[in-house]
Amino acid sequence: MSLRLKLLLALVPLGLALVVVGVSAVWSLAALGTESQLILSDNYRSVLAAQRMQEAIERLDRAALLLIVGRPKPAASIGDWISRFEKELKVQEGNITERGEEEATKRLRNAWQAFVQRLQELREISDRDAGESFYVKQLEPALEAVRKAANSILDINQDAMLEKSDKAEHFSAATNRALTVTTLAALVIGAAVSIGLTNRLLRPLGVLNQAVGRLGTGDFDVRAKVAGRDEIAQLADQFNAMADRLQEYRNSSLGELLLAQQAAQAAIDSIPDPVILFSNDGGILKINDAAAALVQKSHAGQVDVLATLPPELRAALEQARSFVLEGKGPYIPNGFEDAIAVTDSGGNESWVLLRATPVYEQRGRINGVTVILQDVTRLRRFDELKDDLVATVAHEFRTPLTSLRMAIHLVLEGVAGPLSEKQGDLLFAARDDCQRLQRTVDELLDLARIQSGKLSMQPRPLRAADLVHQAIELHRAQADEKQVTLTADVGLGLDQVMADPQRVQLVLSNLLGNAIRHSPDGARVAVTVAPHGGEVRFAVTDAGEGIPTEYQAAVFERFFRVPGARSGAAGLGLPLAKEVVESHGGRIGVESKVGQGSAFWFTLPSAPS
Repeated sequence: MSLRLKLLLALVPLGLALVVVGVSAVWSLAALGTESQLILSDNYRSVLAAQRMQEAIERLDRAALLLIVGRPKPAASIGDWISRFEKELKVQEGNITERGEEEATKRLRNAWQAFVQRLQELREISDRDAGESFYVKQLEPALEAVRKAANSILDINQDAMLEKSDKAEHFSAATNRALTVTTLAALVIGAAVSIGLTNRLLRPLGVLNQAVGRLGTGDFDVRAKVAGRDEIAQLADQFNAMADRLQEYRNSSLGELLLAQQAAQAAIDSIPDPVILFSNDGGILKINDAAAALVQKSHAGQVDVLATLPPELRAALEQARSFVLEGKGPYIPNGFEDAIAVTDSGGNESWVLLRATPVYEQRGRINGVTVILQDVTRLRRFDELKDDLVATVAHEFRTPLTSLRMAIHLVLEGVAGPLSEKQGDLLFAARDDCQRLQRTVDELLDLARIQSGKLSMQPRPLRAADLVHQAIELHRAQADEKQVTLTADVGLGLDQVMADPQRVQLVLSNLLGNAIRHSPDGARVAVTVAPHGGEVRFAVTDAGEGIPTEYQAAVFERFFRVPGARSGAAGLGLPLAKEVVESHGGRIGVESKVGQGSAFWFTLPSAPS
């Protein structure tokens, strides 16, 4: 018999006890509810009807007095109170449940009919003295008869309610006593039987627990002796096999383990970049000499990284460690823009990039995080030199390029003499290439100025719809050449965004130009604007060939071209758009599937209301 079945059988007595208690409780509640319902259905409605009839007769008495003194307005409500009394009287006639209640109800009906007749006679008397005399001699006795009959019904039902309430109270007390005795007996018997069976079943676990404790203290000769064939016995067999292997492993591999640990530490120390191995709780498992030069050691000999590192580096370490521990994979920086400045005690500044990778145990669970602080100071300086060189070359290109464009324009205008058709075609092609080269130079210069901080954004409140429609109109001719339809969908409730109009138009122009260029003839390019949290999200969707997933992150890098994509751009438009959007405090991205088109989007802050 398996352990699971044995444990289930041990719980059967408790289950039976609970069933007995539940059945008793349900029966008791049903009986108490029946008693309460009897009081409500038999007597409460009659009491309520009698009280309402008393109120109606008092109102009719007051109305009769007002009629005598000559006030007809209260007399107008006599019919309403007669109807109310008649309604409650019919309720009482349909709810006769007690002894003597039927005779009292008949007396009330007779007295009521007599009172109504006297009241009608009073309403026909116009003389005040005669009315007063009629009230005293005829109406008031009839009124008193109705009161007595209603009070009689009220007393009968109130006495019955008290009697039934006492009966219900006695029944409730008896039921509670019986339920308490039944519950205690069932629980005591069920618990005693279950505890006895459970203790008997779990006794082998005590033996196994003692064996595990001794093994944990280093006693590899201990073995767990458990009889039977259930899961505990199988676990004991597995434990004994493990103890055998551990004893063999201890006798043969302890020296090798120590040697492997020393070799691992030596390998980490040989890495010139700082390396830190974090545990899951943030503690330091290993650290190499380069990392030790960045931190200090406490009196306990433990490295307190977060307390000794600069705040920027401390925050980056926490971010990388949390990223890996959340199961998102290795933490890899995007580029030199993620580099962190570190200043040593001599005031020398260096730049490092953080790379974090998870450390897995044999079962695949993350057991730690390895962080490498790669020194990229020289590489960053080379990158800055490259950017400066590109900006300088682009700037030097502007003057000769302007002269070249002017010369081609003058020749095309015929200033230097007439041109043949073939010469004109060649010069037109040269003019188009000059314009494309001019755009590339302008984009390079704008990108360099934005990255160096020399070109600042001038955001101001602008209507999102105006930005979109202006960009569409600028590209209307390009779209008409390919018979591409441009549509705009600006969401309701959108008012203004904070944007530099010239720079944001540059972003929209880049996205629209790319969408038109990559869309087939006769396709549709849609521009949508919608609220997105506290921002406004612009999206340009085309029906082009799409971008493979592995290239979607790289399309915002300078001079990158998707392999196999259509030619016509230098790969600077999207990086420039990225710099402009991020300078506004927004974000930019792409959603694309091969063969299904692409949707480039970016966000801008909403203008304050």
